[in-house]
Amino acid sequence: MMLTMSIPTRLPLSPPPSTSHPSPVLLPDRACTLLDGCATIPRLLEIHAAALRAGIHSHPIVNFKLQRTYASLGRLDRSLSLFFSLTDSPNVYLWTSLIHSHASRALHSQALSLFSLMLSSGVTPNAHTYSSILNSCPLNQGRAVHSHVVKSSLANDPYVRTTLLDMYARAGDTESASHLFETMTDRTLVTSTAMITCHAKNGSVDDARRVFDSTIDRDVVCWNAMIDGYTQHGRPNEALSLFRDMLSSKIRFNEVSVLSVASACAQLGALESGRWIHAYAKSNGIDVGEAQVGTALVDMYCKCGSLEDARLVFDGIGNKDVVAWNSMIVGYAVNGLSREALRLFSDMTELKLRPTDITFIGVLSACGHAGLVDEGRRLFRSMKEDYAIEPKIEHYGCLIDVLGRAGHVEEAYELVKSMSIEPDQVLWGTLLGACKLHGNASLGEEIAEFLVANGLANSGTYTLLSNIYASKGDWKNVARARALMKEHKVQKEPGCSSIEVDGRVYEFLMGDLGHPKSGDIYAMLEELREALNARGYVPRTELVLHDVDEAEKERVLSVHSERLAIAFGLISTRPGTPIRIVKNLRVCLDCHEATKLISKITGRRIVVRDRNRFHHFVDGACSCGDYW
Repeated sequence: MMLTMSIPTRLPLSPPPSTSHPSPVLLPDRACTLLDGCATIPRLLEIHAAALRAGIHSHPIVNFKLQRTYASLGRLDRSLSLFFSLTDSPNVYLWTSLIHSHASRALHSQALSLFSLMLSSGVTPNAHTYSSILNSCPLNQGRAVHSHVVKSSLANDPYVRTTLLDMYARAGDTESASHLFETMTDRTLVTSTAMITCHAKNGSVDDARRVFDSTIDRDVVCWNAMIDGYTQHGRPNEALSLFRDMLSSKIRFNEVSVLSVASACAQLGALESGRWIHAYAKSNGIDVGEAQVGTALVDMYCKCGSLEDARLVFDGIGNKDVVAWNSMIVGYAVNGLSREALRLFSDMTELKLRPTDITFIGVLSACGHAGLVDEGRRLFRSMKEDYAIEPKIEHYGCLIDVLGRAGHVEEAYELVKSMSIEPDQVLWGTLLGACKLHGNASLGEEIAEFLVANGLANSGTYTLLSNIYASKGDWKNVARARALMKEHKVQKEPGCSSIEVDGRVYEFLMGDLGHPKSGDIYAMLEELREALNARGYVPRTELVLHDVDEAEKERVLSVHSERLAIAFGLISTRPGTPIRIVKNLRVCLDCHEATKLISKITGRRIVVRDRNRFHHFVDGACSCGDYW
């Protein structure tokens, strides 16, 4: 007759002292119950020791649960030791548990090795085995596993088909993923979401939307996948519109939703929408002081030109990592607050946080916008000397910008020629822009002709070359540059400016007549023209690269996209309200001068984010100090 006794709460690691009573006997069922509730390694070691003393450690279910518990608590080494200590051949469940433990911890090569060993041992995988190993498979291995799936007659198992689709989706094999998806008779929310993500990651956002629209009972993960797809592919208006639809559908959003929508607001420079998202997130229990969410909000506010809001969020982030610091440093730099960017960099290094390559892009940009040549040189050297960060082409570009803006054009050119990295179009464009800025026509022509001859020229190259010739009144060579542009089929990117009014973003092209309020907009432009002329404004007609009369040149300048956006802002918002514009190209010199005066005439703060940086126009002056 077996003696049953209750097992003490904590099992001894060694046999108890000799007493007149027999030692407690640990039975397999009790051991399994204890293992199911085990949450710490010390407790697990006690149970394991007791199982050894009771001689039940080789019991199939006890051994399985010991392996699984060690794995769940992060001790895969002990799990493996137990597995390979089995005297009997492990069954498919033991193999699958071990493979899953490695795959779920992203130990993919180890999981694949175990799967291969399992096959060579003659054990046939089941649906759970395939589902586990497919999470570790790159494309080639995944296709091989797919062949095994077909041979084992599990190709129609819903769980296996879902993980196969996910594997192809992760690998970017849209064709294979789509084939699986289209042939599924039992599509689930999981498979639909995987297909949406697959299409979105490979540029097929419209295909992703078709799958999204056909999906019933969408959850927050599905909505987030589609919203993020729009955001990642530069379609922020659609991302925001879909987010509003999500809220109308009574879906509770989460931190991932906030990250995607904040990024969309940042792309648009839509401060009103960004502030609303921030407030809505706080009121719905999202922790905006968490590093990832807080950093996304910092980035959004910086890209909307509101440094005050950005700094408030930044200061409220607990346990700030280097990514959060980088966002604030870069934000200060692009908004022209160079000293603040450098001061924050100093604060960061005092806290012993190690800067990254992004940090140095921020501080070097700050030096470029403020003309801090010596500081720029010093920081560039310190990257490698103090932090062992090898400069990338972006860092060279920043230093060339620092030198070029300050008039050290020849030094910048020598730096380009001495680089170990092949210069790209952006870097050459930076140097060419410096030549234009400082009137170094001969070097500018030399660089431009080199780019044209080597097939490196883009629309910016030809435009800058045309500007260099136009500044000298050399219309013959202006025409030649434009002819070369046509010959090489280079299209000049049209200027586009956007403005947010009452939560909606409006876009304008140069000379745009498509807005319903075009009449009022052009009437405001005429008022501004008269007010500007009364204050001595003289249009910079030499910037118009067409050989037309002065009146036509003045008209062309007056209908640049940012002028239309500003005029719309003036007629659509209350007096004293800041006007915020986002432009896809660099602000031209004439619009810069005109906007300074408009800020004084109207008493408005006008914030313009162009391709390179922010310009904060207040009372007739710009934050860039005319140095951009």
